[in-house]
Amino acid sequence: MFLHRYKFLKNKLIFFIFNVVSVFCMNNQNAEPPIKGAISFGDISFDIRYNKDSNRHYIWIHGDEKTAKMAIMNHLKFYPGKGFFINSQDREVNYLDTKIDPNRIFSRSGSFKTLKKFKPEWAPGTLKPALDKLDTQREKFLENFFPDSTGLVIAVHNNSRGYNVKDELKFSTKVSLNSKQSSKDFIICTHDGDFEKIAVGPYNVVLQDKLPSKDNGSLSWAALRNGIRYINVETRLGWRTKQEKMLEFIIKSLDQ
Repeated sequence: MFLHRYKFLKNKLIFFIFNVVSVFCMNNQNAEPPIKGAISFGDISFDIRYNKDSNRHYIWIHGDEKTAKMAIMNHLKFYPGKGFFINSQDREVNYLDTKIDPNRIFSRSGSFKTLKKFKPEWAPGTLKPALDKLDTQREKFLENFFPDSTGLVIAVHNNSRGYNVKDELKFSTKVSLNSKQSSKDFIICTHDGDFEKIAVGPYNVVLQDKLPSKDNGSLSWAALRNGIRYINVETRLGWRTKQEKMLEFIIKSLDQ
């Protein structure tokens, strides 16, 4: 009788410990990578999150592209990397008494266009100081954001309008398109070696390793100018699983 009760209690204890460990592991796997710091581009702030640091830097720069944020968060649970997440829920952010697109301020010409887009008329003598301020802030931000010369920047974006890979062909020197893939889901590389490894896969991939005659101020061109490898992972808004698989494929391809 005593032996039977002992075995019963022992099995109950083992079952309890197993459940506690399972819940802990599940919660740990579902937990977002912790915030480890922050950087800013003037008044535009970014939280820095990672579980294991590396010279692969991921960035979520448009606050309305929620799928991209979730994809990076999930990816960083399983792969080393440092994530930079903008503190905004909107595509545009406030700057002075107007708004700007945070992915159009990485050159002076791009900054000029985005400032004029949201505020066509500027009082005499006010536009140049605004551009000069962005120039100073940009230099400081990129110094803190870019990895070393052996590192990689991976930007993650979503689209919900007409934008697709065909819009990028005029800027591309190499192209690998898959007719079975949506033209709205694609990868942009600025380094030929990365393109060659990724292009053998099932996704739409383009190489943009030459600076355009007109710089629109995007982070990709800033990375290329500074000799930093850059990859953009673009999918339709809401296609989280697809984007997570693309991120995983890229990392596994580059690590081969």
